[in-house]
This record gives sequence, C-alpha cells and structure tokens, in this order.
Amino acid sequence: MSDTPSRTELSALGEFGLIERIASRVQLQQPSSVKGIGDDAAVIDPQGLHQVVTTDMLLEGVHFDLGYASLRHLGYKAVVVNLSDVYAMNAEPRQVTVALGLSNRFPVEAVDELYEGMLLACKNYGVDLVGGDTSSSRSGLVIGITAIGAAKPGDLVFRNGAKENDLLVVSGDLGGAYMGLQVLEREKAVFTQTGAQPELTGHEYILERQLKPEARQDIIALLRKMEVRPTSMIDISDGLASEAIHIALSSGLGVKIYDEKIPIDPATYQTARDFNLDPTTCALNGGEDYELLFTIAQADYERVKGNPSLTVVGHMTDKASGHQLVDKQGGQHELRAQGWDAFLKKS
Repeated sequence: MSDTPSRTELSALGEFGLIERIASRVQLQQPSSVKGIGDDAAVIDPQGLHQVVTTDMLLEGVHFDLGYASLRHLGYKAVVVNLSDVYAMNAEPRQVTVALGLSNRFPVEAVDELYEGMLLACKNYGVDLVGGDTSSSRSGLVIGITAIGAAKPGDLVFRNGAKENDLLVVSGDLGGAYMGLQVLEREKAVFTQTGAQPELTGHEYILERQLKPEARQDIIALLRKMEVRPTSMIDISDGLASEAIHIALSSGLGVKIYDEKIPIDPATYQTARDFNLDPTTCALNGGEDYELLFTIAQADYERVKGNPSLTVVGHMTDKASGHQLVDKQGGQHELRAQGWDAFLKKS
C-alpha cells in the first residue's frame, strides 16, 4: 500500500467542478447572507446598517513563501488579515469572497487544504464565505480576499477622528510577527545550503504570530464593555510607526510615542537580540502584528488603565510638533515609517 498522497489535477475537475467542490463545504451562518455561492452574485441584506468593505491581495513570492507557510495556515491568515481591517473600523465582519489564481503545480488536494484554513477562520469569527472566482495563473498562487462588515453609523471609527492630547493606545504586543519571519528566513537559508532540518524549538510564539495571526475581535468587545469609544483606529499591518503616522496625517495632528512604553513580548525581545536587532525598531517597523492602534480621550484613561491587553504608548500633539519618538533618556527623534511599502524598491 502506497504512502504517497493522492494528487488530483485541477483539469480533472475543471473550473465548475472546483467551484462545486468548494461550495459543498460552505455553510452560511449570518442572517444577512441571503444568497451565497451558486449564482451570478451573492446577496447580502445590510439590515439597515452601514456596510464596510475591504480587499487584500496576497501574491506568492511577495507576501508569502510556501517554503515555510503551509497552505492551511496561509488560508487562515488570508481571511484573518482582512477581518482585522473591518474590526479597525469598529465594525462586525459578516461575509468574505475569495478569488484564486492557481498554477498547474497545485492539485485539487492543495486547494482543499487552502480552503480548510479559510473555512476555519470563517467558523472562528462567525463569517460566511459567499462567493469569489478561480482562474489559472502563470505566476504561482494569487489570493484575493474581500471582507464585508456592518456597523451602526454612529459606531464606525475612522483614522481621521483623533483630537489633540488624545491618548494613543495599542492592543497586545508588537514585533513578534517580524521576528517570526526572521527565524523562518534563517532556517530556510540553512536548509537550502546544508539540508539541515529547521531548528524552531523555543520560537513557537513568534512563529504563530507570523504564520497564524488572529484579528482582535476581543478588543472591540472589550472596549464596548468598558464603554470606551475610540476617536480613531487602525490595525497594525505595516508597523506601529507607519500606522501612528497614518492617524496623525489623517487627523491633521502630530504624534509622540514613548520608546519605554512599547509592549514587546520577552520571546520577541530575546530573539531580536539574538539577531543583533534593536527590539524597539522591530516593534516600530516590523508589521504584520494585526494589533489595533487607536486613540481615546484622556477622560477614558482610568477605564483602560492597568488592563493587560491595552498599553498607552503615547499621545496626539499639534500638527507643528510633527511625529516624534521619545527614547528612554528623554531625547526626541523624528518618527519615520520604515515598514512595508508595496511599491518601494526592496534591497
């Protein structure tokens, strides 16, 4: 009996057969999902709410490397990073659509694995997969996800709502996803050069931060329970510095972040040191943490003070003061956005 896993070519099913295979695994959960996969378009009832729509594209070789990212984890992450954008609007994600570009090196079983991760994310966050598209690709795997959410008009939070002297708050800890990527890239290089098996023990936390991030649905629920409404909000996909500057520019303000306040997990800190990297730089510019960065009025400080999930890292200033990082000695430095930029030439 052969242990070789079965491989079914996509051509054996064809596009319509593949769609039927995917559709057979989808179960709708949201009352607002009137019609899902199986017609020319999905039908969604906004139920009198404002709809929030966001789209992300992930390209093999640019946004992910299948040398160390499993298809199941990749499918999960592809959905979650879009849901994070919806939560950053203080809205509830309800539906996603998925568009795939597949080269002939991917069998049907690989597509099954990818969708296993996507559907797990949908189940965990109570979201429906309601449609999408599939196409052949000559440049590897391409994933396009659109997430659709809803919120009461008065609940929506934008980037441009911060006020001078508002406190800048971040959820969780930062830099872990970036350091997880550094470990994966190092071990891939070692394997390529020597054939040695990857040594990943002790890096579980930061690897999960990179390969299987979670959207901070819990923070949105926590803020509502606290009766704290952010004045502005964004998710941290490109690094703390970049996102803080986004809020400042959108709100017509300056911003000041304190180095000593930035939350960094001990595993992230130690791994950065092992790589001869500054942990603060990794937290400021690493990206892909998918934590929430938001501003609150100073009157709400007592409500968030001491909560282990939230850290006040700075405050908003007048526009003329610019974007500043205050180091541990009290010195001020210009805060620069050095995180991911899709169109900057990479060294």
